[in-house]
Order: sequence, then C-alpha cells, then structure tokens
Amino acid sequence: MKRWLKISLKIVSVFVILIILTWLAGAFYISRNKKEVLSSILSQLNKNLNGQITATSMEPTLLKSFPGVSVSLNGVLLRDSLWARHKHDLLKAQDIDVSLNVLSLILGNINIKQIAINNASIYIYTDSTGYSNTSIFKSKPKTDKKSSPKSSALEVKKIDFNQVSLVLDNKKRFKLFNFNIDQIQGRMEYPDSGWTGKIKLQTKVNSFAFNTRKGSFLKDKTLDGTLNAHYSRDLDAIILSPEVLNIGGHPFKIGAKIELAKSAFAISIAVDDILFRDVALLLSPNISSKLLKFGIEKPINIRGNIIDDGSGKYGDPLINVGITVRDNVVSIPAGKLTACNFDGSFTNRDTVGGIIGDENSSIKFHKLTAKYFNAPLKIDTFTVNNLARPIATGLVTSQFPLTNLNHSLGTNDFEFKNGTANLKLYCKADIDNFRFTKPVVSGKIQIADADILYIPRKLHLVKSALDIDFNQNDLSIQNGHFQLGKSELNVSCSIANFANLYYTAPEKILVNLKMSSPQLYLKEFLPFLGPRTAKKKTSSNKQVVSKELSNVLELSKMNIRLTVDKAIYDNFLAKNLDADISLRGGGIFFNKISVMHAGGQLSLNGNIMQEAASNSFKINSKISHVSVKDFFYSFDNFGQNTITNKNLKGYLSALANISGKISHTGKILPRSINGKVVFNLNNAALVNFEPMVKVGKFAFANRNLSNVEIKNLDGTLNVRGDKVEISPMQVNSSALNFNVKGIYALGTGTNVEMDIPLRNPKGDENLTKSEKREARMRGIVLHLKAIDDENGGIKIRWNKDHD
Repeated sequence: MKRWLKISLKIVSVFVILIILTWLAGAFYISRNKKEVLSSILSQLNKNLNGQITATSMEPTLLKSFPGVSVSLNGVLLRDSLWARHKHDLLKAQDIDVSLNVLSLILGNINIKQIAINNASIYIYTDSTGYSNTSIFKSKPKTDKKSSPKSSALEVKKIDFNQVSLVLDNKKRFKLFNFNIDQIQGRMEYPDSGWTGKIKLQTKVNSFAFNTRKGSFLKDKTLDGTLNAHYSRDLDAIILSPEVLNIGGHPFKIGAKIELAKSAFAISIAVDDILFRDVALLLSPNISSKLLKFGIEKPINIRGNIIDDGSGKYGDPLINVGITVRDNVVSIPAGKLTACNFDGSFTNRDTVGGIIGDENSSIKFHKLTAKYFNAPLKIDTFTVNNLARPIATGLVTSQFPLTNLNHSLGTNDFEFKNGTANLKLYCKADIDNFRFTKPVVSGKIQIADADILYIPRKLHLVKSALDIDFNQNDLSIQNGHFQLGKSELNVSCSIANFANLYYTAPEKILVNLKMSSPQLYLKEFLPFLGPRTAKKKTSSNKQVVSKELSNVLELSKMNIRLTVDKAIYDNFLAKNLDADISLRGGGIFFNKISVMHAGGQLSLNGNIMQEAASNSFKINSKISHVSVKDFFYSFDNFGQNTITNKNLKGYLSALANISGKISHTGKILPRSINGKVVFNLNNAALVNFEPMVKVGKFAFANRNLSNVEIKNLDGTLNVRGDKVEISPMQVNSSALNFNVKGIYALGTGTNVEMDIPLRNPKGDENLTKSEKREARMRGIVLHLKAIDDENGGIKIRWNKDHD
C-alpha cells in the first residue's frame, strides 16, 4: 500500500473516531443532564417570545439525527402572555423531536438544527379586537446592546410536521383556515436577506374561508406538492414561487406573496384542462351553488388571482378570474350553447377603487360565438353586473335559415320548411335564480320567405315575411305578410309591456293586431275553431322554452282589426268586410262586424266558445235589405231543408238574437239553434213552398199558390232547437190572405194554425188600405191546421179546435 494512501486512511479513521467520540460524549452528556439540557433547550426556544414554551419531559433519541444528537420533548405547550383570556394554545404537541449540534452542546450553547412536530395542534387565533396569539413572537426589548444579532437567532435547518392540525382563526376578519397536515417537510437556509426554504406538503383542507359567513373554498380537498418559499426581511414578506400543487388530484400552478406586517396576501392561480364542475366544487358554497346551475362539458383553462390588502375594509379579498372556452357545450337554465367559444372574466371589484363584493361584481363574456337551438349567435361582449341583483347586458346578432330551429325549440308547435332570420338585439335583463326576468330588449328580427307550419292548429303559412321590432319592453310587428292557402294577409301589430309579461303573466299580454287582405277564404281559418292538437313530450333540457312559448301563444289575448276586400266561405261571398274581433282564452269574440252581402248589409256581434266536442256560439245580428234568396243560399239554409233559397224571393231585413252549436269544421249543428228573429220581407215571394202548395190543393185549386207574392211582411220567429214558433202573423199575398201562428218543426211536432178567408185578394185591389183591412176576413174563412203525417211530411186538415 502506498504511503499517501495509508496516511489518508489514518486521517479518515481518526476523523470518524473523533465524530463517534464526540457523538458519544454528547449522548452521555444528555443522558446525565436531562434536566439541564431541557432547560437549556426551552431557554433557547423562549428567547424573544412574549409568552412561554413548556414541556413536561425530555427523552434522548440518539440515533435519529446521527452524527447529531436528538431529543424528544414531550407534552409541549406554547402559550402567549394573554392565554388566560382567550384559552387557545398556539401549540400543543405530544412530542417534538429536536436535533442538537454536539459541539455547541458540549460548549454549553444549545444550537437547534432540526425540529419535528408530531401529533400536534397549532391554533393561530385573532380575536374581534385584532389581538393575535402570534404576538408571542414579537421581539422583547434588548438589554444587551453589545450582543451580536446572530448570537440569539434561532435558525432551524429542517422542520417536519407529522399529523398536525393547523387552524388560523381570525374573528375580526371572519376568516377560518383549518388543515389536517399529514406531512410538511421543510429545508431551510438563512442568508442575510431572510430565509429560503423548500417545503413539501401533504394536507387535507377542512376550511379555507376568507369569509366564514359565505363558506369555505377547497372544502375537504387534499393539497399535495412542493413549494419554494423565501422570507424577505426588508419586505417583511413571504414569497412563494409559482409551483405545481395538486388540489383535489388536479395540478394547479400556485404562487403567492404574504406580507406579514399588513396581514396581506396575493395568490396567483393557473390551471389547464380542468372540468368546470371540478372548479366550481373548489369554491365556497355561495359561489359554487350559482356556478353549478351552468355546465361546460369539455375541459377549460383558468387564470386567476386572489388579493387581500390586509385592511379588512370589505371582508372579501379581491378576486379576478379569467377563463378560456373553445369548441365546447355550455348548459344554461334555458337550454344549451353548442360549438361555444368565448373568453370569460370575473371580478368582484368592477369599478376601479370601488367596493369589493357582490354589488360591484361583474362577469364578462368576450367574443362569444355559439349555436343556440341550432341558431348561430355572435356576441361581442356580454356582461352580468351586480351579482347581488344581477343585470345582464349584451348585443346579440345572428343570421340563419329557419330550418335550423326544427326540433330545437323543445316544442313540436312549429315546423319550418323555408325562410331566413336576421336578428340584431341589445338585451338588458334582471337575472332571478339564473332566469332572465323583466328583460329590456331593443332591436329587430327580420324574417323573410318563411314557410311555417303551426302544428297545434294545422295552419300552414307560406311566403311569409315580417319585421319584429323590440323597443325596450314593447314589441311591434311591421311589414308582415302571410299566405294561408289562397288567402293573403298583411299584418301589423303592437304589444305593450310584452317583455315583462312574457315570463310573469302571459295571460295579460294584449296583442293589438291589424290585418288587411284583398281576398280571404274563411274556411282556411277553421282550425281556430278546433281544439289544439296534442303535442309530443319534449326533452327535459328544452321544456322551459317550449312551455313558455306555448303558454304565451295560447294564453295571450288578441284584438284584431280586420279589413277585407272580399271574404269567401263556401257559398258565402262578402265584400268590404270590416271586423273588430278578440281572441281570449278559448273564445272568439266578434265585437263588431259589418259586411256588404247579397245586395245589402250585415252587421253582427257575438262570440264562439271553443269546447271539446263542438263550439257554442251567440250572435246578435242586423240584416239590412239583403236578397233573401242569396242570404239563405250563403248560409246553407241555416241547417234545414223545408224552406230553402229555392223557395224565396225578395229582400230581407231582420234583427236576430240566436245561439247554437257549430262543428270544428264550421257546420251549424242541426236542431242546436235557439233565439229570436224579428224580420221584414219586402217585395218577396214564396215559390213552391210545400205547406202553401198543399193548402192550395186542399182549398184553392183555382189559385196559383206555387208563387205567392208578398209586398210586405213583418213577423217574429222564436227558434227552439228543431222547432220554430211563429208568433201570430198576418200574411197578405197575391194569392190569398191568411193569419198564421203555431209551431213549425224541422223534425216532428209541426202544429201550425192558419185562418184563410176564401175571398180572393185580387178582388180587393181597388180598395183603400183601411177598407182592405176591414174586408180582409169577411165571408167564408177556412180554419186549417198543418201537422205531421205518417210518412214524415206535412198534411193539412180542418182545425176543429179553432176558437
């Protein structure tokens, strides 16, 4: 063996032996001087404390920190000077392992290099006045001015926490931070600027509440990672360099600055590819409960910071958060935004220099593009201000084919076959439980070349176009044009306070609608008489829009002012129709209708009430000088075939007050009419009227009763289902004069009494009116009765019961 190697081995051996001897000497010293060493350790720890640290006993643990010497302090308590007032131990540990420098120990100067706190609780308490038990660490007044600043410094190189409960309870600021620490390992260095440390931690968060009145962030989440910390003596601040910290199993990049003198802090947070729901569950309940009403399907990126200036002026820290969403699906209470892209931001101090809190909070969506029910939306900036009473504002633009809305509105009410929509709307709305209420909307929606099927009423509108104008709460429709079959309609309308009532009271919506048409085929509007067609159930995420829209369409009231050049219904032809109509609930109300028809004029008012099997109607009408032949033809002889348009000539004027039933296809139901008709016939004639012809065959074979001319006739008819009660009436005709009264039945039950003088009216043509009245019933008078025969017709017999 070479000489230099032998010398080296000897030196190493001596050095090792020296270390072992030194360690044995330290161990022997501790074993023989437990009380003195404990007193020395506690004295070292109590330096510069405004309080006291105590321990019940000490045991050497010699091999734990070889070549250093370690001891275990048992029953350790650290209490500030005012502990008796608040009763919160700053530190209470079953055992604390302390590693000592052997040489300093032999020389009588305890130098602590490592502390491990096990099975302990740390409670940092601040009362409502602002006093904290951490005041124990405030420096005592120095008595020895010549002592070196380093001579009394406690510089621990390594700190271990194992199974430690850490609580920071600030009653003044309503803050509570509570951690169950599985392990914290810190390696410390002490440059002149302060200290630096690398801290590895693994802990569970019981509470991370910046404001205990609003709940905790990170509730029941685990924190796992390594932090690089630096304490700056000049700034009196701890700075945590941005490092990855696993929170709830997801990596977050966390950085922070904690200003100890001010009790202020600033925390920066960055996380990528995290689910929105996972982020929401990290926040306090007052925030997460609101955020969880929304959903974002794919992962997102978030950047944010939390800042507290230490003043406690507003209670909450300043929070600024940014979010990036790309090609995502966003769920909102009213549906889903698909293919969604936006940059979002949140702050709880929207006004610079303003308060921090919900009243000054703001959520902003920048450059938002998405599809809403397949309609593409574009919003440059959408803002929700004042989360205490949220107000949403934004300018929404969109252009799309109407077919995109099929199967998208959550309702089967509409089917769009063609057309385009172009909208530009500025919206401002209150948000109540994340539903828009009291919206204020300004702007326009333009619909062109639309082909729309309204399924509940089976209405098919083609070549449709309209401009919908929103003026804050009011709505108007201009330049509306629709074609339903062969009918053409030009439409304009106004709806006052539409935006408020749409959500809160659709039954109070009043639509003032003006309609005009060159020609209208009334039969094409019969679907309004029938019940709504049952709808298929919609998917749950679309039910809200579907229900609201359907309710508005069915519950809202409508006043219609209708002018039509020509109106046609089967045989009915009217000109210059002028109508005032209301639609309310299940009823159609004819407030006033006037029309030129059959050479005269009709006017009426009344209603049609929709019912399950058929519809009931009530009509008050005035008929002025219409052709009775055309009138009966137009109304299909009013559901009977005994006296028809073929039996009538002349002109009719009447007042009618009748009610009845009408089918969903627009047919008057037989035997359903009840009411009263007061009429006047002028220059009239009964042509081939069966009862009159039979009377002629019975008694007046030499007279022409197949064409009985009547210059003027006034009468009153009371209709009761299938029976018409003829009030006593004098008929003066070209063939005979007679008095008539009784019941004429459309079915069975006819019983009409007729008093017919045999006197021929032609012989009285030269008499005056008064002479005609006196001579009318002179001579032989036949008293006849028209009744039912066995074959369902009418037979004439003598009226034996005549008085």
